[in-house]
Amino acid sequence: MPASAALENSGMTERTRASKTDGNGVVRIAAVGDLHVEEGAQTSYRELFGEVSRAADILVLAGDLTNLGKPREAELLAEDLRACSVPVVGVLGNHDYESGFVEEVSATLRQAGMHLLDGQVTELMDVGFVGVKGFVGGFGPRMLGSFGEPAIKAMVAESVSEAMRLENAMRQVRTKRTLVILHYAPIPETVAGEPPEIFPFLGSSRLAETIDRFKVSAVVHGHAHRGVYEGRTPGGAKVYNVAMHIAKPTGRPYALLEI
Repeated sequence: MPASAALENSGMTERTRASKTDGNGVVRIAAVGDLHVEEGAQTSYRELFGEVSRAADILVLAGDLTNLGKPREAELLAEDLRACSVPVVGVLGNHDYESGFVEEVSATLRQAGMHLLDGQVTELMDVGFVGVKGFVGGFGPRMLGSFGEPAIKAMVAESVSEAMRLENAMRQVRTKRTLVILHYAPIPETVAGEPPEIFPFLGSSRLAETIDRFKVSAVVHGHAHRGVYEGRTPGGAKVYNVAMHIAKPTGRPYALLEI
């Protein structure tokens, strides 16, 4: 296992320095989620990643990188990532867990050079990147509570666990600028446009409650293909839905943020 992967798996902070910024300048971050790479599809992201390399300093991937979580899908994405000449950092999404090969998928992406976060923080160009997948649970006073059947309590426990892992990672940040990477949404505003019946399955306010205990520059997530691009946590942190299906100011599948 590469040293960087060992650090990430142990929950330790990895500090990676790059030379494009002196620590006081703007860092340009391209962010996109929900690529859904398919095993038999003809779609390639090689051209898009090459474009990102010219437009941004860092690429952020916000989960659902594969369609069914198959090792071959991860291999296809890894091949396309070779066209990206800037650092890549991100998280997995629910689709990446579908087939039970999450360890193989993760290993393939890390071997391709991706900083894959699952409750860790990594520093690139003096920006701290904190990443967890997140989980379901609903928003505001209608969040699912830990009451009743064991299955409900297990679901809430998973949601709480993701929020706690996010908090533990946030406490490791040593940079003045921080970007939080999620797959599930932390607020309902950026999932507006999805059927109201599925809102509880698109994210959880527990993530926003954790985020608002810290100073962050921005938050990105995916998962809600029919949501909206921008919102804020109750504490005022900017949140961007960067699922590739969402219309963005760039007019491209990826958002371009300046941190």
